[in-house]
Amino acid sequence: MVLRGLGGAASTNPHNRNKVRYVIPIVIAAFALLALFTIHEPTKNIQYVGSPDRYQGFVPHDTINYNGHIDPKGDLILDNGTVIHNAMWHGKYSDTIVQNHDKIVQLNNRFVGQTDPVNHQPYVTLQDFYVIKGQVPIMQVTINGQTYYVIDANKINEANIAGFYTYDKWVNNFVVAMNTPGTYAAGLPGNSPVFQWENITGALPYQIILYNQNSQNFAGGGLLVLPNRTIIPYGVAINPSGISFSNFTAPSQIYNLSS
Repeated sequence: MVLRGLGGAASTNPHNRNKVRYVIPIVIAAFALLALFTIHEPTKNIQYVGSPDRYQGFVPHDTINYNGHIDPKGDLILDNGTVIHNAMWHGKYSDTIVQNHDKIVQLNNRFVGQTDPVNHQPYVTLQDFYVIKGQVPIMQVTINGQTYYVIDANKINEANIAGFYTYDKWVNNFVVAMNTPGTYAAGLPGNSPVFQWENITGALPYQIILYNQNSQNFAGGGLLVLPNRTIIPYGVAINPSGISFSNFTAPSQIYNLSS
């Protein structure tokens, strides 16, 4: 519309010439603002971190407004144990992760501190986290003087992303265990002696059942069994639940203390 107002015979009309004197500065100002935005737009240099055939974990803690969208922000745990702080998840599943984390917080507020009716242990704080199979594309950006590492989730195959939750202090151990040769996932039968253990490991499976029963965000769970026979109980998210993780989200083995 501006270009048509500047052309043809209309420019010979003194009233239109007055409009031209006002329109041209506006157009110039618009181009100046565009140039300013471009100068401050972060350079989109994507780096791939982690090993191609191993597991990385993203642990959300809160949210951040990035490019007008509310994204989860937290830590990225690499397969070699390196932790990248101030990581944010942008793109596919961003909203889902925010919703899952909010639900975990609500359930923690409701149940943490209550006592397990079977082994009489207090329930603990649980944490959701999201595992990526393979390398993770990240981009370094600066927001208000703070450096962040943006996970470009749109570049990750959906089959290679799955959500889990466990005791918050065991999340790093969980990622390490997934990358440990000989670790496998197993289901826990309802009559397992594990439920009787008077420690966090014993109370955690029943707490996970409670969270599943009180939320549509989560379903099922199991145990990671390490080569040294250490076990880590965990729950799974309904979404994301990539098919690459089917052995973890629906384990075919049953945990047996004697095996």
